[in-house]
Amino acid sequence: MTYSEKGARTILVVDDEPSVRKVAAAYLEREGFQVLTASDGLDGLQAAQAPGLALVVLDVMLPRLDGLEICKRLRAVSDVPIILLTARGEELDRVLGLELGADDYMVKPFSPRELVARVKAVLRRVSGEAAPAAVVYGNMRIDPVTRTARLAGQRLDLSALEFDLLYVLVKTPGRVFTRTELIERVWGEDFPGIDRVVDVHMVSLRKQLGESGQSPRLIHAVRGVGYRFGHAE
Repeated sequence: MTYSEKGARTILVVDDEPSVRKVAAAYLEREGFQVLTASDGLDGLQAAQAPGLALVVLDVMLPRLDGLEICKRLRAVSDVPIILLTARGEELDRVLGLELGADDYMVKPFSPRELVARVKAVLRRVSGEAAPAAVVYGNMRIDPVTRTARLAGQRLDLSALEFDLLYVLVKTPGRVFTRTELIERVWGEDFPGIDRVVDVHMVSLRKQLGESGQSPRLIHAVRGVGYRFGHAE
């Protein structure tokens, strides 16, 4: 069964921080997943052994039972994929977690968009599905699996939103996207902000690409409409 089949899109998020549970659930549900949550280790272990789970997002530092022990006990009875959440700098926890059978790990604080990408990547890997191909335009290469973008071999230091914006544009060079379209694809249809946010991030993206007023541009503003990507025609 692949993760996209009926009944196999339920994610369990185990974390004692309410804000982490809330944000993770919101972003995963936006992608069509059902989300269960638990706030401590014992409840998390019990919930993780329920049939039909697609994946467990598991914090290492939990009350009553820590994530590493949960990982160890789960692996004795289940092969459900596990993504560990670890504190910054806790390399030993990450290594031990992988040795205990975790499939991936993320360091807190993390981007919820990256969490969604990691969840999808792990589910594709365990189900044998093909990963989405990297997008190449000239000397730019964007990999949606690793969420990395390189220009002339140099990795761009993009925020999660900047990466998503660039990926949307580069996938369809030459197409003009309105600001509303970009907001819906990157921020989500329920984004309460104004379309000016797109302009702000485009300025940052252009700086990342090394574009100045005099240099050839890849990101072009279309007056009164939005933006397109590609060399000038």
